[in-house]
Amino acid sequence: MWKKLLAALAMCCATAMAMAAIDVNKATEADLDGLKGIGPVTSKLILNERKKGAFKDWQDFIARVKGVGEARAAKFSEEGLTVNGQAFKPVATAKKDAKAAAKDAKAGAKADKKEAKADAAKPAASAAKK
Repeated sequence: MWKKLLAALAMCCATAMAMAAIDVNKATEADLDGLKGIGPVTSKLILNERKKGAFKDWQDFIARVKGVGEARAAKFSEEGLTVNGQAFKPVATAKKDAKAAAKDAKAGAKADKKEAKADAAKPAASAAKK
């Protein structure tokens, strides 16, 4: 009975360790090879680039590691790879957020401009009535 319980516990621990996040700046070659989608060639590319300096963020990682784009970075992140503890967030999403904020600001500026014109027209209209 105890043997089965210990075996089940060991299996759970092994599974949890396999699912743990692996930071690209601290990972060994074996850690990187263990991730689905990263083979020996890619892990060597990552380690060679890391020798030049730690990766600052995902965009730095994508720019420096040949053959890794946003799609592969997203897959690596899904498998548990992080850069400085951060999961991958596509730039397209960040760009959309910035674009939406700019659009909201522009709409707010237009509304302010209309309101200012309306306020400026009020005194002239009341002066004309007198």
